[in-house]
Amino acid sequence: MTDPTYLPPPPVPDAPWALFLDVDGTLIELAGRPDAVAVPPELPLLLNALDEALGGALALVSGRALAEVETLFAPHRYAIAGGHGAEWRPAADAAIECRPKPALAAARKRLEAFVCTHPGTLLETKPHALALHWRNAPAAESEALACMASVQAGLDSGFRLLRGKSVCELLPEGFDKGAVVAGFCTSPPFAGRVPVFIGDDVTDEAGFAAVLARGGIAVHVGTAGRPTCATCCLTDPAAVRAWLARDVLPACQRYGVPNP
Repeated sequence: MTDPTYLPPPPVPDAPWALFLDVDGTLIELAGRPDAVAVPPELPLLLNALDEALGGALALVSGRALAEVETLFAPHRYAIAGGHGAEWRPAADAAIECRPKPALAAARKRLEAFVCTHPGTLLETKPHALALHWRNAPAAESEALACMASVQAGLDSGFRLLRGKSVCELLPEGFDKGAVVAGFCTSPPFAGRVPVFIGDDVTDEAGFAAVLARGGIAVHVGTAGRPTCATCCLTDPAAVRAWLARDVLPACQRYGVPNP
């Protein structure tokens, strides 16, 4: 694991890439609430151009519900994995594949009670997970984490806690972005390419590890904070968008589709 401060910038493609892109904190700036983020108007146009240059080998990989990611970028469509892999659309024109929804009603009631007594915290209910946010109430972090641990302990085995930036999620075992990468890389148009994962949070580390295990490139977004297994770094979402437009898109237009 390396301090991202000392990581070099990412390279320019010199072979066909498969791009796996986290959304919040990577393509778009974080906000105080998940529903308050803004998508720069030029971003969907950039993603459309990249998706075309890559022959469809571009996937948005998010902890958000798949429907929320679709709403952010509507009417444009891409391959998407939502809920850390609980929901999939393997191509822009494919059907959505979903895992069975877990039974989380009791856990939701307990977390709703916590939010009611801790102003500024927020419970985000997803199809396959519950996410407790404290970005607007940083003093509540330790209590929020203790509450999530208690809720997890009260459930049957098979659930885990996933910590992110001012958020902790309760979700079933087996959902992570590394499994997403592995799943996409087994079939066209992602198979046989250099896999590249770009993300900003601890939830993206599994994606980093998956692409590195396949000879790919892991790009961390942000220059401070926790160590990462990524091999290169960009400072913030604006830098990601600029790099994709300036360096990646022209190169992908040259190398995007492998020779048959």
